Amino acid sequence: MEHVRVTFLRDDNIDAPVLIEGLPGIGHVGKLVADHLIHELGAEKIGEISSLHFPPQVIVDEQGITHLVKNEIYRYETDGRAALFLVGDFQSNSAEGHYILAEHYLDIAEDLGVKRVYALGGYGVGHLVENPRVLSAVNMEHLRSEVEAAGGSFENAGSGGTIVGASGLLLGLGEARGIEGICLMGETSGYIVDPKSAEGLLTVLSRLTGIEVDHTSLQQRAEDMEQFIAKIQEAEEAKGREELSYIG
Repeated sequence: MEHVRVTFLRDDNIDAPVLIEGLPGIGHVGKLVADHLIHELGAEKIGEISSLHFPPQVIVDEQGITHLVKNEIYRYETDGRAALFLVGDFQSNSAEGHYILAEHYLDIAEDLGVKRVYALGGYGVGHLVENPRVLSAVNMEHLRSEVEAAGGSFENAGSGGTIVGASGLLLGLGEARGIEGICLMGETSGYIVDPKSAEGLLTVLSRLTGIEVDHTSLQQRAEDMEQFIAKIQEAEEAKGREELSYIG
């Protein structure tokens, strides 16, 4: 097994100036956005990535057939504008693997003519958020005003911080290659899969890329999640009242 194996399902006319990364992370916010875009746009799968740096397991499908874990590359084009999507269910098991995979992702980007990477993720704050912001970071100063105009926030920049995994390394390693990098992170508790945060992030990303899709299914998932959280909170409050009734 190679460190990283990239298999293209076609090799003609697959260049694109933009790569949107939505691998798993906090609240699955970035993954929700990227998967939603691929579904709504009907993007075509053009490549698969397997690696010994992925978890040592296989996926069992509905027919009981096993498949090695992998990440995938999709492509969408309309009116002469094209975008690539890097999605999947896994990031690396190790720090070394994160670097190796990120370099391969950027090799793919360079080979396919990518000039800008959008890295999508969540920004965990440890509590439920009523109106989640889209916190942002860029790898080149001139990008900041464009992101702010689209609704991205840099309010977290003053306190510094880190961006872990592919989203951070695509920006850091991409800068050395001259690839513009914008990281958009939906504010989220970090405790749950967060479609509400994803819906807000999608709005900012659409303004930046010009890619517009229907938000309905994400909005419905967000409403369902809010109802689920409300039921949990109600149950916890009822339990608390019951416990108090035994005191005194």
